[in-house]
Parts: sequence; C-alpha cells; structure tokens
Amino acid sequence: MVSLPKTSRTSCNKCGRQQPHEGTQYKKDRGPLCAQGRRCYDRKQSGYGGQTKLILLRKAVTPMRLEWVEPNGPSERMQAIKRCKHLELGGDKRKGQVIQS
Repeated sequence: MVSLPKTSRTSCNKCGRQQPHEGTQYKKDRGPLCAQGRRCYDRKQSGYGGQTKLILLRKAVTPMRLEWVEPNGPSERMQAIKRCKHLELGGDKRKGQVIQS
C-alpha cells in the first residue's frame, strides 16, 4: 500500500514556480462501446451456450497514476506509481511507504 499526501507543492508547468497542487487518483474512462472488438465479443456472448470466453479473476498489479491539479489555474500533470495495488491519499504516513514528489 502506498500512502500519499492530498496536497503537495510541486512545480507548475505554466509559471515554472512551486505551487500547491491537489492529488487525485487517475481513473480511465469506459471507452467506446461500439468498437469492433467489443461488438464481436458481445455478439459471441449473447444467446444460448453460456460463457464462451474466459473471465480473468486474478487481480493484476497495474501501474497507478496520480493526477496533480493546481486549484488556482489550469495546470495539471500525471505521475506514475509503479506496481501498486492500493493507493491511499491523505492517509496515515506510518502505515505504508511515502512518496515525495
């Protein structure tokens, strides 16, 4: 588990100075439902015959991303946290490791 502060003073892309930024966990959007692979998959799964393609039940350790947004301006940037299952923003610092940015 990685514990990070909610706010951090990092460099702003616009003005080049250290400004307070708020960190949030980046969440990917759902993606198009009308893409070719999704249409083929839905067509194959529909109807009788049960489950035709296997569902992966194992939870993978995927790289998480943080989105740093400046509250006063439009500046925002991404920061990757590699191989992390759980991310805690503004949690207790004694529980897990702390990443300073």
